[in-house]
Formats: sequence, C-alpha cells, structure tokens
Amino acid sequence: MERIELIRYLEQLLNSKDFKDYCPNGLQVEGNATVKNIVTGVTACQALLEVAVAKKADTVIVHHGYFWRGEEPCIVNTKYRRLATLIKHDLNLFAYHLPLDAHPVYGNNAQLGKYLDFQVTNIADAGLFYVGELKKAQTANELQQYIAARLQRVPQLIEGSNEKIKTIAWCTGSAQDFIEKAIDYNIDAYLSGEISERTFHLAKELKLNYFAAGHHATERYGIQALGEHIATKFNLQVEFVDINNPV
Repeated sequence: MERIELIRYLEQLLNSKDFKDYCPNGLQVEGNATVKNIVTGVTACQALLEVAVAKKADTVIVHHGYFWRGEEPCIVNTKYRRLATLIKHDLNLFAYHLPLDAHPVYGNNAQLGKYLDFQVTNIADAGLFYVGELKKAQTANELQQYIAARLQRVPQLIEGSNEKIKTIAWCTGSAQDFIEKAIDYNIDAYLSGEISERTFHLAKELKLNYFAAGHHATERYGIQALGEHIATKFNLQVEFVDINNPV
C-alpha cells in the first residue's frame, strides 16, 4: 500500500488528532513511499531499527517514538545515530503514544486488561484509566504471582492492605500518580508500569495494594494488536519485535 494510505488510515483509526500529547503522533520520519514489510515494537531504540534493517523492512511502527516535549533538539549522539539509520535505509517511522494507550480495542490499557483477564467495569480519562474486577478474589501475593506468570516479569508489590483483592484499576506505563485517582473508584488494587518513591507512602496511607509491573512489560500488547490488525486488513507482512527492557 502507499504510505499516505497508511497515514490516513491510522490517523482515523486512532483519532490521533484528538490528543494533546507529549510528542507528535503519526509519521515522524519519512522513508519509502510504498509500505510492504513492517516491524513493530514498543520503543524506536537503535536495536529495534537494526532488526528492521536486517529484516529489510520499509516501515517501523512503535509506541515510543522521538521528538518528546522538552528534549534536547540537537541531532547528536544517540538521536543522530537513530535518525541516520532510518534515513540511510529509507525507513518510515510511525509512532503513536497516547492514542495507542487509549484505543478501546487496540490500546495498551484495553489489551493489558484482556491479557490479564480482568473484567472491565469502567473506563475513564478518555481511555487512559481502566477499572475492573478479578474473576476470583486473590491475596496480593497471589495476584503478584499471576501477573508475573502472564507478563513474564515479577511486579514490584507495595502491600497497602492485607484484604483479598477483588477490584482493580490500571493504567500502563508511567501512570503511578493515578494511584490517588484509583481511590475514587473504591478499588482494592492499582496496577501501572512504574513506581516512584512517593508511591510507597501513598499506597500505605491509602491502604491500597500497588503493583508496578514494568513500563515496557505493560505496553507490549497494544502495538502487537495494532500490528496484527494492519497485517490482516491490508495483507501486509508485519512482525512484532520485542527488545527486552526490564524497566
């Protein structure tokens, strides 16, 4: 398909123009005008770009791209090497940040809830904050082990309560400060990707169990689902490449 077709389709699918984001969404670096072979990944790091080159891809689609608000604008060091790789190999780079977090089907929050088999009961903040229930009440340690088995990563647990967990809220990535918002929904636990020093005290004082399951680990599933959709709809070769990141 033509690159412009993919731009228009993804813009409409993800409603990217509706988001005030920390970075540009959509085509960030222009490459080949024709799209046939796509590599998807969580972050457009150098390792992902090198895999895309090795696989002779013409397009890379990620959740975390470039040109973040407040970052150093000079094209030097890491930024230079990444952009040089894209330009040298005529690679398109698409990135969707908040639009991919929030999409009701292919979004990170929707997909994480589906992957962990949480039953969704409420969606707030334009799709950025999910509330749900476990199929069976579990202790904090039991839920920690379950999440670890599903995500292949042991989440850091702050036990704010010794009561069994039945209700849970979640927001992927670096949404640890939504923990106070979770209290408004009278839930037993909150799950995000990252944790800050202040999160420990908030969890204890709010009597809320907090799970930090990893920024990368909680945001692998949206980009995979989006890639699978593109492959099916347009009959393109699309491959998800998981560059391991313990954070």
